[in-house]
Amino acid sequence: MRLQCEVEVQSRLLPTCGLRGRGRGSRALLSLGRGRGDVYLMVCTARDRAGVRYKVQDNVERFFTRFVEEGKATVRLKEPAVDVCLSKANASNLKAFLSAVRLAHQGTDVGALPLSALVPAKTSEVEKPKTKMIITSKRDYPLTKSFPYSLEHLQASYCKLARIDTRVLCLKKLRKLDLSHNHIKQLPATIGDLVFLQELNLHDNHLESFSGALCGSTLQKSLQCLDLSQNRIRALPIQFCQLRGLVNLKLDDNELIRLPFKIGQLDRLRFLSAARNKLPFLPSDFRKLCLESLDLFGNPFEQPNPLLPNIQLKIPLTLLECAARAAVNYRIPYGRGLLPSHLCQDLEVAKTCQCGSACLSSFIQITVTMNLHHVAHTVVLVDNMGGTEAPVLRYFCSLRCYSRFLDGSPQSSGDH
Repeated sequence: MRLQCEVEVQSRLLPTCGLRGRGRGSRALLSLGRGRGDVYLMVCTARDRAGVRYKVQDNVERFFTRFVEEGKATVRLKEPAVDVCLSKANASNLKAFLSAVRLAHQGTDVGALPLSALVPAKTSEVEKPKTKMIITSKRDYPLTKSFPYSLEHLQASYCKLARIDTRVLCLKKLRKLDLSHNHIKQLPATIGDLVFLQELNLHDNHLESFSGALCGSTLQKSLQCLDLSQNRIRALPIQFCQLRGLVNLKLDDNELIRLPFKIGQLDRLRFLSAARNKLPFLPSDFRKLCLESLDLFGNPFEQPNPLLPNIQLKIPLTLLECAARAAVNYRIPYGRGLLPSHLCQDLEVAKTCQCGSACLSSFIQITVTMNLHHVAHTVVLVDNMGGTEAPVLRYFCSLRCYSRFLDGSPQSSGDH
């Protein structure tokens, strides 16, 4: 029987000599096997792959298993007077191994014990798991070898990748994935299976879209930093704002003609850059953001004119409009089991009037000027003239609400 874990062998004689142990465990392979007529516990490490053997039968003074559920235990031996301290083990494997050692200590028949051959450990069995790999050229990219399963940080830049390697999608411990400076055109939906992924860098690729399916995956909880800069993206999906864990979002140097409609739902977002895109204005929800830093430099923002509204009012209101407004205003539960999917999508992007009421397809739309310091502590100038203002959309559910706005009611506070 074998067990991979970290091991520290502490001599109980050291304190009596005025010495202390190192207090650091080493990656090790433990084997329980037979040799010279007795059962031995063999500990192999990277420094000593041949291993050190300890007799087991009638030689265990005590088992310490209080933290076995955390993958920790200690086997106290009589001769030599050492404590074999185990940590970072798989809890179920550790329990099974300790049970076998206990049986061997009690003199159980050798034929009933799950014994292994006492042979030197392979290098791969005692090396510390590799958690970081950086590849910066196509020449160094592994074509025949697999990636270490233990990777938490993988960078594969300048490798001319046209798609994301399926082997990368099997690295379930990944927290940081950097695939910048490649030729990737599309993201597979299975990237959403990387449940621990916190940072995804896709800077300087050939992406034309960001899949809505990814926004509904486990990434909506885990993903904190997303870099989509220097691609060919024209718009982000409605579902993008389901990525509620985002703290840092980079969208510079794309072809964006609009930002996500419900961007205000990204309540954890603190750093946003969307410089050098094709944004004519900002969505109404933009006013809900609370940022540390904002960069919108180099966008062709339109000159706002509240006196030239885009009127889409339908009078009298259609039954669909009345029902949709009521569903949103009164927070009536709905879902794809109750309504057709296209109606659910319409309700999810319902606009909000200055009075707080919802409007679906019957509204008045204008653009007004907003000082970006209202939503960000640090603002990069939006143009070479030193401006920090940008046009933002506003909606009105009726002529009455629009008239109140023009009359300078308190509802217009916060903008110019």
